[in-house]
Amino acid sequence: MNTAELLVKCLENEGVEYIFGLPGEENMAVLHALQTSTIKFITTRHEQGAAFMADVYGRLTGKPGICLSTLGPGATNLMTGVADANLDCAPLIAITGQVGTDRMHIDSHQYLDLVAMFSPVTKWSTQIVRPSNTPEIVRKAFKLAQSEKPGAVHIDLPENIASMPAVGSPLKVENGGKRFAPYQSLTEAALLVAKAQNPMILVGNGAIRSRASQAVTDFATYLHIPVVNTFMGKGVIPYTHPLALWTFGLQLRDFINCAFESTDLVLAVGYDHIEYSPKKWNPDGTIPIIHISETPAEVDSSYIPKIELVGDISDTLAEIRRRCDRTGKPTPKALALRPEIVADYEQYAHDQSFPIKPQKLIYDLRQVLAPEDVVISDVGAHKLWMARNFHCDRPNTCIISNGFAAMGIAIPGAVAAKLVLPNQVVVAVTGDGGFMMNMQELETAIRLGTPFATVIFNDGGYGLIEWKQQMHYGYSTYVKFGNPDFVKLAESMGLIGYRVQSSADLIPILKLAIQQKVPTVIDVPVDYRENMAFSRKQGEVSCPVA
Repeated sequence: MNTAELLVKCLENEGVEYIFGLPGEENMAVLHALQTSTIKFITTRHEQGAAFMADVYGRLTGKPGICLSTLGPGATNLMTGVADANLDCAPLIAITGQVGTDRMHIDSHQYLDLVAMFSPVTKWSTQIVRPSNTPEIVRKAFKLAQSEKPGAVHIDLPENIASMPAVGSPLKVENGGKRFAPYQSLTEAALLVAKAQNPMILVGNGAIRSRASQAVTDFATYLHIPVVNTFMGKGVIPYTHPLALWTFGLQLRDFINCAFESTDLVLAVGYDHIEYSPKKWNPDGTIPIIHISETPAEVDSSYIPKIELVGDISDTLAEIRRRCDRTGKPTPKALALRPEIVADYEQYAHDQSFPIKPQKLIYDLRQVLAPEDVVISDVGAHKLWMARNFHCDRPNTCIISNGFAAMGIAIPGAVAAKLVLPNQVVVAVTGDGGFMMNMQELETAIRLGTPFATVIFNDGGYGLIEWKQQMHYGYSTYVKFGNPDFVKLAESMGLIGYRVQSSADLIPILKLAIQQKVPTVIDVPVDYRENMAFSRKQGEVSCPVA
């Protein structure tokens, strides 16, 4: 047995199903070892696509997604997806090939210090230099990748070490026990909640990672406290729930900002600052906060909790609920916003204008999809509309690249989502700019037999940057480009292509596309004049509940 074979045995021991990546000269020993493995190697068309697949796999399963590249340009191509996973707290392990250790002291073809290069974008970056250390390195990598906050880990394997004889065996996989918040702190928190006149719950992705959706919903319902979610906290409480005030996190002023102006207590549940800076909703640091998470609060002048409850989120909420009595308390002011929020959403239900308004496109998409279906959003102007207007009944049914905000994630992410959830409908939502960054992975999708629909918000430019330029300077520049015929492009790859030519076309085409046995592409002309119209409207929002 050599080091590469021992590495593969350790990965099998950790329950790895897939490795996403590209073959290369310096990772040949690992690929050879995978020939007799239970692990399936997914050959992608670009290393960035491989890393994004591993990223979304980690988000959906809670287990590290594995991506593999060769050295040099293969490794640098991998970095964007690795950084995305790390900032969005998705467990991921990146494995890179490397030159032999006998070549590292001199200038060598394609050699870069990959351990140093990956260090800033991972929780841990290391190199296997002794074959016998492989089991310890792999076990540590998985432990770090999965522990709160989850993130990315990098393992570099020089080609001469990969081929060396190795003695050893995988280490036993053990999961640590739960951590519980202190008894005294729980009692103090319950008293604060009981006294508050206008409390609110701000829920983030940590609640999804901790599988605390039901606990949050039960807690809010029992104590009658309204709930706001971050972009990454969608679906923790069903959007149809009467206490749900939907999504918070736009840079622009929105209805939900009013709720934070009237609150006298925020229970931040599984909330991470990278999801939406507290300086945006608590600029003066005057709102009292109870921090409920599996990790301590980050130090921030706008986020200084009165109480930190670090431990299992579901247990913490259940214990506060057991100790708390809000009998006789008035309905929190923020709930007066819900009818206005719902009315703003529903006004696009029958909009017939063309090109299609982004709000209408997203409204119709929600009507077509079942609660358990999954949407992967790319990054661009459409992402802000998806974040604001696409609502979820269940957690992890709208995956958004938020912390790193990397364009190009939607299509490779949809491949991974379909592998994880083969019986559910998966939709990649992307702008035309993001589509062209990793559309080559549609070939991967058809080769794997993972059908999903890709919806393209087509405006012939980088719409989000145009929006920002218009807001700052009153004009836009360098943002327009040409596009191929997306329908013909899809058909040339063996996919099915559709073009929406009226608002009435949208729902029938969406329904047809998600039923196909091959990947589909839907070209939707969008009216991004709505971007500036939204900016003007939100600048005029008043706060009747304040």
